[in-house]
Amino acid sequence: MGVLEKAHNIKILGSGSQTIILAHGFGTDQSVWKHLVPHLVDDYKVVLFDTMGAGTTNPEYFDFDRYATLEGFAYDVIGILEELRVCSCIYVGHSVSTMIGALASILRPDLFSKLVMIAGSPRYLNDPDYFGGFEQEDLNQLFEAMQSNYKAWCSGFAPLAIGGDMESVAVQEFSRTLFNMRPDIAYSVLQTIFQIDMRNLLRHVTVPCHIIQSMKDLAVPVVVAEYLHQNLGGESIVEVMSTDGHLPQLSSPDVVVPVILRHIRCDIAL
Repeated sequence: MGVLEKAHNIKILGSGSQTIILAHGFGTDQSVWKHLVPHLVDDYKVVLFDTMGAGTTNPEYFDFDRYATLEGFAYDVIGILEELRVCSCIYVGHSVSTMIGALASILRPDLFSKLVMIAGSPRYLNDPDYFGGFEQEDLNQLFEAMQSNYKAWCSGFAPLAIGGDMESVAVQEFSRTLFNMRPDIAYSVLQTIFQIDMRNLLRHVTVPCHIIQSMKDLAVPVVVAEYLHQNLGGESIVEVMSTDGHLPQLSSPDVVVPVILRHIRCDIAL
């Protein structure tokens, strides 16, 4: 087993000729794809991994300097593909991993045949000419709450992000993976996420992009999906689903899994 394979808890399932890599977002781990994976393994080779900093990874491997920007995570993705000798893949990313994949595709476009972006955003902060959904004061309050009592913050944040109450299975699942993160690592990763501004890099993304977005999402306003569509450098397509929440693959799999499968299987009609 290679170094990255061990560090990122890589699992390889299925045996198709095409490789799909599934990249989870903040506060989750590879288990967030549990509803999707069974639909892929008969036709594809599926690579699952945990992003560094996830609660399932060894916190000793987390380099605060390396992961202060998305480049560190993007180089991890490239390193994983190289270690596994994957020449080209379909990359399915959720939340911040959409932009990690976009960045990796700028650095190594040859490794990606398409990007499927679920609930992605190039910037979360509002600007005079851009609506990202958050003001700096919102983020200051969020980070203060995280530092003051991480467990209480997780319990409050999970239902907001999922779009449900504490009794729902999806909220309980997200609460579990969120709470599994070491608090100082969670704080650092979320700061990295909320300070990103990928808008000027979008034009350099030339790999075809399939943008999938919930109608209601605490973290990503629906207008951001259209912004991505208008500013990416290559072909792109947008599908807005009637789902609620930032993790629809976990909270509304009956709606979302068929949509993801369609975008994996079908290319953009030119």
